[in-house]
Amino acid sequence: MEKTSIIFPRKPNYYETDKMGIVHHSNYIRWFEEARIAYMEEKGYPYEKMEEMGVMIPVTGVDCKYKIPVKFGQEVLIYTKIDFFDGIRLTISYEIRDKLTDKVHITGHSGHCFVDAGTFRPIRLNKAHPEMAEIFTIEAHTKEGQQL
Repeated sequence: MEKTSIIFPRKPNYYETDKMGIVHHSNYIRWFEEARIAYMEEKGYPYEKMEEMGVMIPVTGVDCKYKIPVKFGQEVLIYTKIDFFDGIRLTISYEIRDKLTDKVHITGHSGHCFVDAGTFRPIRLNKAHPEMAEIFTIEAHTKEGQQL
């Protein structure tokens, strides 16, 4: 089964660039978050809904590789997909590609865990909210059909 990605279009704002017209490196982490929020909305679990369910997904780590700088005025597409899910932890990958050339500019991952909103203690999503866990389980399958 092929992993599914959502595609989030983005165009840099002027304030996100430096004097050279290049997007400042710190902004890519924010773009990852914007793409992740769009991903969750598309899968039927916007952050507001999860918080109403008493679930939060804090970031446990972020990795970003800078290959080609993105410049002001350049349109990019952020490809976002689930790489790993074990019921408690989740890893999401990102690829920022030029809209016209499809060249990869930035790649990265963000790690997350699921916690109870009241206690901030880790929860096993497949027990607490199996309907939500099912979506991540399906999304985390590799091309060979094996869960990561």
